[in-house]
Amino acid sequence: LFLATLTYDTLRFEYEDFPETKEPVWILGRKYSVFTEKEEILLDVTSRLWFTYRKNFPAIGGTGPTSDTGWGCMLRCGQMIFAQALVCRHLGRDWRWIKGKRQMDNYFNVLNAFIDKKDSYYSIHQIAQMGVGEGKSIGQWYGPNTVAQVLKKLATFDTWSSLAVHIAMDNTVVMEEIRRLCQSTMPCAGAAACPALDSDVLYNGCPVDVGLRERLALWKPLVLLIPLRLGLTEINEAYIETLKHCFMMPQSLGVIGGKPNSAHYFIGYVGEELIYLDPHTTQPAVEPGDSGGLPDESFHCQHPPCRMSIAELDPSIAVGFFCNTEADFNDWCQQIKKLSLVRGALPMFELVERQPSHFSNPDVLNLTPDSSDADRLERFFDSEDEDFEILSL
Repeated sequence: LFLATLTYDTLRFEYEDFPETKEPVWILGRKYSVFTEKEEILLDVTSRLWFTYRKNFPAIGGTGPTSDTGWGCMLRCGQMIFAQALVCRHLGRDWRWIKGKRQMDNYFNVLNAFIDKKDSYYSIHQIAQMGVGEGKSIGQWYGPNTVAQVLKKLATFDTWSSLAVHIAMDNTVVMEEIRRLCQSTMPCAGAAACPALDSDVLYNGCPVDVGLRERLALWKPLVLLIPLRLGLTEINEAYIETLKHCFMMPQSLGVIGGKPNSAHYFIGYVGEELIYLDPHTTQPAVEPGDSGGLPDESFHCQHPPCRMSIAELDPSIAVGFFCNTEADFNDWCQQIKKLSLVRGALPMFELVERQPSHFSNPDVLNLTPDSSDADRLERFFDSEDEDFEILSL
């Protein structure tokens, strides 16, 4: 009901800019009409967590930069795609942010996980410092794959969210690997890998009954990130239809990518244009208030989102999906299989039941790839493209 009463007077003049088109607007798996649902579109976009450059935050590593202007845009896009996963996990896709309305505690818990200080799970401090171990010095630009690999590692410490993060390398999504990762047992929430429960295992000193074993083997919510190269220097037109379909799936977390050395978080499309949130605005760092609350308006983009032609997209991207349950994942697999039947849509990646024998992609969590694997991947992608590298733990 409240939607009818919302007004955006200050935005009217800008909002006319949204194309008057019969084409549907797709935002992260939701379909809207420009003619009848303008306010719902804006409310959906405004509700996404928007992370931009910040200045005057505590020095990274104690002596490092106090601003990420000029170098942190892909790190901020990584934060945005991951924040969307946490919103879906803890608040649900239907949750909306309304200016001035009291938000629930879980919303602030999600936001606090990204605040610019060293002890937030996914802060710029954590991402930048975790990247040092991957050969990225603080202040160095990341590609989509690097930020995905770093976020995967940071997620293992986030026991509150207890996410299973899978990064599909070699343009291949292996269903068996994902099931193994997501069905790992509950007592190890947040741990990288868990042993299967044997029949004689004691849990809290008691034999495990069948019902308890089923509850322990619950599905961990899945964040699936797929780094892709959709062309050499520009996007191959044959992938455009498939890319659009990614935004139509209810599991969509959007896409991180952009133009060379200028990253954006893409949340949808209309016609031949992508809709995105842009991190290239420097805002002052925000500190929690005395009551522990957080002034949060600067984390929501309250003007119509940016748009750009799909053809301008840099071919190096990472596509994200969130599957809260096993049924969500099964549904996603069915949609990907159907997508391969769409005329004129070239698959961006392959979906297979188990690991193809022609390559042995090590599980990044458990193994350090040997040099031959790294070399092979280097050749598989353009050898001059630093965006793609398997990172050791």
